[in-house]
Amino acid sequence: MPRGLEEQPLKKICQYYSGKPRFFTLYDTFSHTPVYSAYTFKRSDGSKKVDVPWMYEPQLSLVSGSREMEQFPSVNIHKSFEDSQAVLDDYSDTVIFERGQLNPDEHQADPDDKAATYTLTNVVPRVREFNIGPWKIHEHTIRKRLNNYCRGTAYVVTGVTTSGQSVRRHNINRLGIPTYLWSAYCCVDFDHNAPYSERSKFPAFAAHGLNDRENNRVQEMTVQQLEDFLKRVTYVSSSFQIFYDNCVPPNTVNSPLHSA
Repeated sequence: MPRGLEEQPLKKICQYYSGKPRFFTLYDTFSHTPVYSAYTFKRSDGSKKVDVPWMYEPQLSLVSGSREMEQFPSVNIHKSFEDSQAVLDDYSDTVIFERGQLNPDEHQADPDDKAATYTLTNVVPRVREFNIGPWKIHEHTIRKRLNNYCRGTAYVVTGVTTSGQSVRRHNINRLGIPTYLWSAYCCVDFDHNAPYSERSKFPAFAAHGLNDRENNRVQEMTVQQLEDFLKRVTYVSSSFQIFYDNCVPPNTVNSPLHSA
């Protein structure tokens, strides 16, 4: 996981589903949105799992809460956990925003890995035009690139910068609205015979896009350029690093995702 993000009230969530850890999220219990999700990319055909119920995270609300994500109850007993995390009602009244996954199900292959992405702790309010347009295209682009040219394991970190603005419900700030979405991947074992236009984007590359209706083109860049951008516009420390040793091909047993 990225190093150099130290700020309260952030909670580390190992996202468990069906008895197994699936991915990692750093979650802001004040804005009720994730700061980033870090996951292992799985080769897939990009299909979406459409029959999955949205879930929440008991461990954020109760000391004794299960570490397993759970389906939202059918009756409205959200009051017991909505102080610390988003609930379905937060997204139901907004026309401008959609639920945008940081770890998208199309970057997973196993049905349980896909299902695990449907927790609201992996979701931010994305402007509809950005969500179904530039950001969706970017997710497709990365899936195809890693499918075709990453031979080993690909690690992805996707996060947000915040604006201080919120989606409100009953005149209460409920969801922090991201200003930018950003993402970076690391794959040290890649196809060195790939076309230069693709090979030049390994072992690591990154991107960001403005979460807005206009001027929302997703711009690709080096991981270093993204880190410099995040140091300018967020509270990350000067030591902020998205990947361990900057995703330099190792002779090492460490995975490039930092253990925070």
